[in-house]
Amino acid sequence: MDAASRPAVVIDNGTGYTKMGYAGNVEPCFIIPTVVAVNESFSNQSRSSAKGNWLAQHNASVMADLDFLIGEEALMRSRFSTAYNLSYPIRNGQVENWDAMERFWQQCIFNYLRCDPEDHYFLLTESPLTAPENREYTGEIMFETFNVPGLYIAVQPVLALAAGYTTSKCEMTGVVVDVGDGATHVVPVADGYVIGSSIKSIPIAGKDVTQFIQQLMKERGEHVPPEDSLEVARKVKEMYCYTCSDIVKEFNKHDRLPGKYTKQWTGVKPKTGASYTCDIGYERFLGPEIFFHPEIYGSDFITPLPVVIDKCIQSSPIDTRRALYKNIVLSGGSTMFKDFHRRLQRDLKKIVDARIVASAARLDGDVKACHTKAEYDEYGASICRTNPVFKGMH
Repeated sequence: MDAASRPAVVIDNGTGYTKMGYAGNVEPCFIIPTVVAVNESFSNQSRSSAKGNWLAQHNASVMADLDFLIGEEALMRSRFSTAYNLSYPIRNGQVENWDAMERFWQQCIFNYLRCDPEDHYFLLTESPLTAPENREYTGEIMFETFNVPGLYIAVQPVLALAAGYTTSKCEMTGVVVDVGDGATHVVPVADGYVIGSSIKSIPIAGKDVTQFIQQLMKERGEHVPPEDSLEVARKVKEMYCYTCSDIVKEFNKHDRLPGKYTKQWTGVKPKTGASYTCDIGYERFLGPEIFFHPEIYGSDFITPLPVVIDKCIQSSPIDTRRALYKNIVLSGGSTMFKDFHRRLQRDLKKIVDARIVASAARLDGDVKACHTKAEYDEYGASICRTNPVFKGMH
């Protein structure tokens, strides 16, 4: 059997998590954190060995290349052993450590998927605005190290748009709002092709929501062990957070009925094994709120996500804007908060309606939307009848 008769291997590398599996499956076979734990004791040993003892240096470097873990195993090993250091090969959607990335792919292929890379085509993903050199490095590793027969590197938002492509909905034009763990991108796609000049990037993503929840719990004085606070904040984000329609009303609801809306978190201290509890209150709706009111998180970036989406569409070619507004696709774990899509649609509709009203007022109602050829003809005839400049031209 050749590679064309076998299912392709799909590996979606994200800043926080990597999803991997085979083409044709309904869901990924494995979802693991994108992290590598390397045993630094061998590296230190190879550096500290005497210059003349080349055999010891060689053995130590070989062991350093072999002794590493990825995913949940890496996180667990680093928690209980000081010899292992964690390395995150992808930051803000871009690969920064290619050695760690190659080790990560090696474990994904041989240890998790358990396949021979020479027998399968590979589909990998990359973030928007990735430099062409990164694609070259990826191809070099895949072809020269793993000897794959074929490779396709796709842009993640295009795949998100293609995921909704069915026989009843043959639509490859739309705006993809990709909110990952390390980066947020708003990407307009027309007929399957990315409009590169209109891509917008936002420095607020899933990890910022986690850090904001961690900060709120710390400021309120919740008794969470410092070494466990980030993990607790992440689990609180995934289990209890939701998007509210009005932040002031939500504060009033929590203050009026704290017993109904306040949740309890129970955990175990990793060092002593003692249990602890903490309350989860305002963090439930304040976490996702940083996408709509970024100023509550920091002053570096204060443009709400709906405004960024509107600017992205308005900067696209005018003949694609109607189709882009019509099909807005949400992608990424941080778009899965309850009612996130409703809040985004409401705020975006407010922006567009306000612009239409302002435009109509500025032009005194002379311009109206025309959807058919008859409407266009009638509108053109009315202009010629009322404006003496155009008389006799229609």
